[in-house]
Amino acid sequence: MRTINHFVGGQEVAGKSGRFGDVFNPATGEVQAKVALASKAEVDAAVKVAAEAFPKWSATPPLIRARVMYRFKQLIEENMDAMAQIVTAEHGKVLSDARGSITRGLEVVEFACGIPHLLKADYCENVGTNVDSYSVRQALGVVAGITPFNFPAMVPMWMFPIALACGNTFVLKVSERDPSAANFMAELLKKAGLPDGVLNVVHGDKEAVDAILANPDIQAVSFVGSTPIAEYIYHTGTAHNKRVQALGGAKNHMIVMPDADMDQATDALMGAGYGSAGERCMAVSVAVAVGDKVGDTLIDKLAPRVRGLKVAPGTDPEAEMGPLVTRQHHEKVKGYVDLGVQEGAKLVVDGRGLKLQGYENGYFLGGCLFDHVQPHMRIYKEEIFGPVLSVVRVPDYDSAVKLVNDHEYGNGTAIFTRDGDAAREFASKIKVGMVGINVPIPVPMAFNSFGGWKRSLFGDHHMHGPEGVRFYTKLKTVTSRWPTGIRAGAEFVMPTMR
Repeated sequence: MRTINHFVGGQEVAGKSGRFGDVFNPATGEVQAKVALASKAEVDAAVKVAAEAFPKWSATPPLIRARVMYRFKQLIEENMDAMAQIVTAEHGKVLSDARGSITRGLEVVEFACGIPHLLKADYCENVGTNVDSYSVRQALGVVAGITPFNFPAMVPMWMFPIALACGNTFVLKVSERDPSAANFMAELLKKAGLPDGVLNVVHGDKEAVDAILANPDIQAVSFVGSTPIAEYIYHTGTAHNKRVQALGGAKNHMIVMPDADMDQATDALMGAGYGSAGERCMAVSVAVAVGDKVGDTLIDKLAPRVRGLKVAPGTDPEAEMGPLVTRQHHEKVKGYVDLGVQEGAKLVVDGRGLKLQGYENGYFLGGCLFDHVQPHMRIYKEEIFGPVLSVVRVPDYDSAVKLVNDHEYGNGTAIFTRDGDAAREFASKIKVGMVGINVPIPVPMAFNSFGGWKRSLFGDHHMHGPEGVRFYTKLKTVTSRWPTGIRAGAEFVMPTMR
């Protein structure tokens, strides 16, 4: 059976801990590989390699670093289908979604190619008599990324391209559920000319995570995952004096106003609610119908389409939704559906009994649709992370806004309306980090930054874009005066630059 090893110092390194995790094929339920789980000593060894590579890499001109990113971009494009196959084989998502996610990650690589411009300094002449001042942004050192199972290629690419382009070296710990894409990208970076030791991949579980958080040579940690883990990463990392950005969970609402195009809203809910089997932090999991007439119309339009979802292995070109990532996660999502019924919500479409011929052991769950969900229910309050859409009915716009603003999560939200006044007020007043107006999944482009509010983000910086550059660099300001033959003598007061 294939073993997935670490990638450290520019080469594959066999695990030494003696611990391994199973990597499953979600469509069949079969173990397809073993992944090495790193010990603290193995993580520390990878960090040491990264620390040794940092001085030379950080001194490399930004233009040269950008050229490595350009070549990496080209190699991703040339190997797009192979990367998508790797993602689908271990995660289960349909190939078209795998390709789409890699493309979104590629956009961050393209942004990182502009690092010579992004690192340009400010310069102020004569801030005082014969005194000049300028500011620069410099690399932090060794930084780390801890990434989730749902986007094994895209989310790492939110992190390491910008970090590397800024002059840092990187230790990446991806989910042990679908680890192969990270090694594939590391190999491509080596082919692109990245020096050995600049990017290192260690696989593992909580032991590896804790080793990253405790290692004193790691200056900053980026994380994407659930809110409880994000909070743990943030508090533990900052307690070890690290800079941390930790993106957590979500419960994304889409408000449907009475004047909305109901066919457009239905299309949006189908794609945003059931795409990637709902395993997206930006998935729409709550449709807020403003008025019972809107609620009735949405249910009438959604129900037959949810029943008709083409659920199949991700390699099926006609598949609209693939399996969930693991049996454990499948049972967790199914348990939420059971809970919703117990709580009194109306289960309009029940996908729990789905079985595919020839794939009876796969982790497939059909689309589920709830109506009359109430805010006190756990299926409303908690992140399900599966193909489960809840319809909540409210009497008016103000009630819909209050519903969104009162929720503990603030990752993404959307409103569907033809009313420009309502849309503008919504964008201004809603307490959420990413807002869509007639756009169901408002994921910013790479030259903007990604991140939520409230308990969806721990830390001061959003991810990629300008915020990513600021996160992976530290500011230095230099003030200089050159001898002019004029001596002012010793001064014992606060300098005023007069």
